[in-house]
Amino acid sequence: MAKKRQKKRTQNYKKHLGQIPGALVYTGSKEDKILHLYAFDYSEDSYKEADLNTVEEAFNFKDSETVTWFNLNGLNFIDQIEKIGQHYKLHPLILEDIVNTSQRPKIDEYKDYFFIVLKMMYYDANEKLVSEQVSIVMGKNYVLTFQEAEGDVFDSLRDRIRQKKGRVREEGSDYLMYALMDAIVDHYYAIIEIMGNKIEDLEDDLFTGLTQEQISQQIQNLKREILKLRRAIFPLREIINRVEKSDNPLIEEKTTHYFRDVYDHIIQVTENIDIYREMIWSLMDMYMTTISNKMNEVMKVLTIIATIFIPLTFIAGIYGMNFTNMPELQYKYGYYIVWIVMLVVLIGMLVYFKRKKWL
Repeated sequence: MAKKRQKKRTQNYKKHLGQIPGALVYTGSKEDKILHLYAFDYSEDSYKEADLNTVEEAFNFKDSETVTWFNLNGLNFIDQIEKIGQHYKLHPLILEDIVNTSQRPKIDEYKDYFFIVLKMMYYDANEKLVSEQVSIVMGKNYVLTFQEAEGDVFDSLRDRIRQKKGRVREEGSDYLMYALMDAIVDHYYAIIEIMGNKIEDLEDDLFTGLTQEQISQQIQNLKREILKLRRAIFPLREIINRVEKSDNPLIEEKTTHYFRDVYDHIIQVTENIDIYREMIWSLMDMYMTTISNKMNEVMKVLTIIATIFIPLTFIAGIYGMNFTNMPELQYKYGYYIVWIVMLVVLIGMLVYFKRKKWL
């Protein structure tokens, strides 16, 4: 399994070797056969929602006074992403980062737009933690989102737009960017809750009939998951700080208060991650202690058995010598007496070990 992961990372890295800066090379593994596009265009009094067939259909919304949210699912459609970049005048390096799914969460600020990379995480049907890159471009009255494949955590946000719940229809594109980031960060709480339950279950499994290999595998899986989650969340503090301190007119002052709320959520999640990380290391120590205790019990039994047989071997060794002047060898009941002595020694040692609570 580790070799497969290393091979995959190496293959993704090799895709960039020899490429010029700004070259678009998709490094992910989720390749949709169909390009999925949809757009929300809304104001306080109205909204439109549409599934689009081509990216050109979204260009009509760019210069409108309403707020437009345009989403693309399918980063393997490089040519369509290039068209979006040309129309919205995005820097080539941004387009390169959009299709590079190994990108670290980051923020880039330009005169006319913000570019943010986040990691959207969820557990799949096999309870495997999946990380998907989400790129956000926020400009005046528009927000562009790029996802690897269909399926995300924005359903509640879409319902708020449709049903005019909350403030999203009353605010601008900066608030929409906040709402998208908040939805991703809020979903981390669900990940943390599931991870906490898995840690508690593993604590119980340490003292059940699971094999050492199964327990070791579960601990290693949890370690990988917590590290993956940590790499996705810790850079978000820097992103929120830069948004708050930015004097770009695209970010209204009243919206910065909402970003502070996201920052508080990030702090809570990171604290939980640190706690669970310590718990996982404690589980590892407990697991090693359990193995050591089992080994000590085995050694204890073997030592007792060896200790019991030492005097018996000594007696058998004496009467195994072939000296002429050994009166017990000629005695009629000598054989039985030796057996009685050996049994008395055996029983006496067992009683002594029992009183010492070694048995």
